[in-house]
Amino acid sequence: MIDVQPAVLEGHGIRLEPLADGHHDALEAAAADGRLWELWFTSVPAPGTTAAYIADALKGQRDGHMLPWAVRDLGSGDIVGTTRYHDIVAVIDRVEIGYTWYASSRQRTGVNTTCKLLLLQHAFDTLACQVVGLRTDNFNFRSQKAIEGIGAKKDGVLRHHAARKDGTVRDSVLYSILAAEWPDVRRHLELRLARHGMSPSPDRQG
Repeated sequence: MIDVQPAVLEGHGIRLEPLADGHHDALEAAAADGRLWELWFTSVPAPGTTAAYIADALKGQRDGHMLPWAVRDLGSGDIVGTTRYHDIVAVIDRVEIGYTWYASSRQRTGVNTTCKLLLLQHAFDTLACQVVGLRTDNFNFRSQKAIEGIGAKKDGVLRHHAARKDGTVRDSVLYSILAAEWPDVRRHLELRLARHGMSPSPDRQG
């Protein structure tokens, strides 16, 4: 049974820091880069709602089914987004990666690839997960492309599955990576980072 605890994950110029109230102002600034809350199929907090967003994430952590991080670019020192494990099912060694968003200026860079590498590495190599899941809105085509781009396999679509922030109901597209698939996915992600010019650096967990 996996034991999911807060940890700092670092490598390739990115640090994932356990989310805290002190990240509030930096996260608001990151969300304002591109006015990300205007995308109706995402969970990015609108101005004035970031405190509640962080509180909900930390409650999920206390309840044992979430583990949220803030994403810091070590080159600039800026917080550029957030991501988390969610729907943690310790008894079957499963986590999902989601609630992920980045400032508009950091999209289509190596940031997402780096974060996924760090999160998957921690899940499979440290926590000994047997499977990592990912899911997204059926209308979030960019997210679907990004998930497929890291090598996850599409499991299917859950129809009428979850409420969006505007009150409509979404279908969720589900993906997963099995522990046996992780070595190939790791090589793929490392190659993508090399193509971004992000050479491997010592990864730190603690």
